[in-house]
Amino acid sequence: MSETTHDSAVAMSAPPASDEGLTPAQRAQKYGLSQSGARPSLPEYVRQLWDRRHFISAFASAKLTAQYSQAKLGQVWQVATPLLNALVYYLIFGLLIGTRKGVPDFVPFLVTGVFIFTFTQSSVMAGTRAISGNLGLVRALHFPRACLPISFCLMQLQQLFFSMGVLVLILLGFGQLPTWSWLLVIPALVLQFLFNTGLAMVMARMGAKTPDLAQLMPFIMRTWMYASGVMFSIDLILKGKHVPVFVEWLLNANPAAVYIDLMRFALIDSFTAGKLPPHVWPLAGGWALVMGVVGFVYFWKAEERYGRG
Repeated sequence: MSETTHDSAVAMSAPPASDEGLTPAQRAQKYGLSQSGARPSLPEYVRQLWDRRHFISAFASAKLTAQYSQAKLGQVWQVATPLLNALVYYLIFGLLIGTRKGVPDFVPFLVTGVFIFTFTQSSVMAGTRAISGNLGLVRALHFPRACLPISFCLMQLQQLFFSMGVLVLILLGFGQLPTWSWLLVIPALVLQFLFNTGLAMVMARMGAKTPDLAQLMPFIMRTWMYASGVMFSIDLILKGKHVPVFVEWLLNANPAAVYIDLMRFALIDSFTAGKLPPHVWPLAGGWALVMGVVGFVYFWKAEERYGRG
């Protein structure tokens, strides 16, 4: 190789003199380079999620169909599982322990509580495994990771719709005829879905960092269920007991109990407004707004770390 050709090759491989003294970040900015997999801005992240709304819906439907594909009864288990849970709770709490005493329409009261709490419980459990259980998908494709916890919560909402059909039959069988109050189911479920999605996003980020959290969650959710008045009336349990005021307030402000009470008020005639905690609708809206926003931002802040390590 001639000396002239060698000098030309060296000159081509060397960075231009104007780049001397620039940091890597400054050099990347100069040439319009960006970090691969970097977290987008919050408005851009929302736009990306909206662009993938059809993927979120299709993914939720596919997961719901595949959930019981190996079972002979298939989709029947979507309704049979919460019904069997309700039956077990009725035998233990309603008959043996006697929590049905003083609770009119105990069967509709119990089944409504079981179905509505199961919606939150399943959303949280699915959200905990949303990232850690789908690492292959996360590492193979580039998409907003929030699609996963949102899809799983949407899947649980679709499953609740199947259960609601059975719940309506139970209500009719026990003399609960449709009234205008049944329309309150729509805003109550919308608020609960927003709350569930925000909480699922919090758990998805925590579960991505600590996969063992999924093993602990069933115990936490069971404790939460017992504190939410699913199988009994909180007011009757507290009646005549000297419970500190803040404990009573915490039980009434419990978000799971709030959404359960709203659904019971909407569907059961004997569950009157006097049995609702004070300011129940502001509580329901506040929980949905706070958890929805906080959960979304908390999940978004770790966007570039999911699937790594």
